[in-house]
Amino acid sequence: MRYFPPAVLDRRIRFALVGCGRIAANHFAAIDKHSERCELVGVADVDQRCAAEAARTTGARPYASLAEMLAKCDADAVIVATPSGLHPEQAIEIARAGRHVITEKPMATRWDDGKRMVSACDAAGVRMFVVKQNRRNATLQLLKRAVEKKRFGRIYMVNLNVFWTRPDSYYSSAKWRGTWEFDGGAFMNQASHYVDLLDWIVGPIESLQAYTATLARDIEVEDTGVISLRWRNGALGSMNVTMLTWPRNLEGSITILGEKGTVRIGGVAVNEVQEWRFAEPDADDEMVREASYETTSVYGYGHPLYYDNVIKVLRGEAEPETDGREGLKSLEVLVAAYMSARDGRRVALPLEY
Repeated sequence: MRYFPPAVLDRRIRFALVGCGRIAANHFAAIDKHSERCELVGVADVDQRCAAEAARTTGARPYASLAEMLAKCDADAVIVATPSGLHPEQAIEIARAGRHVITEKPMATRWDDGKRMVSACDAAGVRMFVVKQNRRNATLQLLKRAVEKKRFGRIYMVNLNVFWTRPDSYYSSAKWRGTWEFDGGAFMNQASHYVDLLDWIVGPIESLQAYTATLARDIEVEDTGVISLRWRNGALGSMNVTMLTWPRNLEGSITILGEKGTVRIGGVAVNEVQEWRFAEPDADDEMVREASYETTSVYGYGHPLYYDNVIKVLRGEAEPETDGREGLKSLEVLVAAYMSARDGRRVALPLEY
């Protein structure tokens, strides 16, 4: 049994964040939405201008480094929103300082690093959370319940598409973008939340075969890729990803075809229920129309709902929905896909026993 620090009940949860870049604003807004139960007390970035701007925006105290923030800031939990390749060492540093860890996706770019992160949090007796806010989308919550209720009967086929665009200017905006060490490619970075759906929605994967290509961008990693999949429940499927869609983001979707049901959740970021048909009715069917929503952002609106769970966990009111071990599931699929593409072979899961 793992032991964690006492629940925080007599004050607001104190968060701090390292890495004040593109995704940080979503965290700031989510924390502000729950201001009665939590507060942001520190921000850190190696770019002092970014840290200062984040401090002006949020009212949190700025720090020049993670080490300084850990030494001087009394946060209960630290959010890691830095380039992906930095997550492992920073998460381990945070854990050893006795703080809970909240890491953006992907939790790591290498399998062994992901395991080290989980082990470090276990050894320090702190919680580890992996950000997977898309799980909180109303559309995907409905789909998840339909699978859990076995409304599809036997699932035959599953298809996921992520047809987005990332221009050259996106990758050239920072030296770490598009690198193996710090970023990962279209699967690891942009489509990471969709890779998460493969196991979370459908179930454990038996094996996969992947192809990746760098067709247009001047980067180390892939801008396009496909994965063929076989699940342990017998279902077959595919995942198709590209960052070369012209002229703008087109689609982020999941389609499930089963013995007694057909569902397609589409839109630009799984935000629209486009097909919902089952042989047997259910009370959830009345919620389909309200579940769809408009969005121009591929991030969706799940961060506030995600933080609600984190806050409840730290207050002793709930169990974590996406802890470190849950994060390892999608990392394992990602690593398997890259192994398959590199070696030109089918890769069976799990990677190790």
